[in-house]
Amino acid sequence: MSAPGTTRALRPDLAVIAANVAPGASVLDVGCGDGTLMQALAQDKGCPTRGMELDPADVATCVGKGLSVIQGDADADLAFYPDGSVDYAILSQTLQTTKRPDKVLEDLLRIGRKAFVSFPNFAHWKVRTSLLWNGRMPVTKLLPVAWYETPNIHHLTVNDFRELVKQRGITVEGAWFLGEGGGERSAAAANWRAEHAVFLLSRG
Repeated sequence: MSAPGTTRALRPDLAVIAANVAPGASVLDVGCGDGTLMQALAQDKGCPTRGMELDPADVATCVGKGLSVIQGDADADLAFYPDGSVDYAILSQTLQTTKRPDKVLEDLLRIGRKAFVSFPNFAHWKVRTSLLWNGRMPVTKLLPVAWYETPNIHHLTVNDFRELVKQRGITVEGAWFLGEGGGERSAAAANWRAEHAVFLLSRG
């Protein structure tokens, strides 16, 4: 059972992932940041966790917490992980920053028996409205930096991701669509109303 308040302290997409990882399952968190999700899974669900992170400062923070994290690039370094080596491979808010999201997704599903992927939805109504009225790439709470300094290089929508997994024959085992404050949105209106999406994927 999760410790009281732990899930609430997580970013909304991470809270969804943490709530749906099976207790004791092995996890590889790609783009793990400061290790917040890894720490929650290890402490609350007894999960053996490993992480990969590009930012050396975040790697140092993770190591300082006693977490097993290496510095690495999802585009280049996932190839070194063996097939089926963990129960879950996790990529949160990172897919849109990779050079080849499709290849990264394939690697996640090769390494993990299942994969969690979360990403910002660039078709959210606030993004659309900002672009329509201002005629410029939007700067919003969802997209807080200007176009020339953003780490996002592949702007995808919920419908784009749905189409990608359909084309690749990937099974969607679960999907959560989050609006402002982390409240869930319906799947039917997700491409318009969801700020973030979380998918649980497998090869069926």
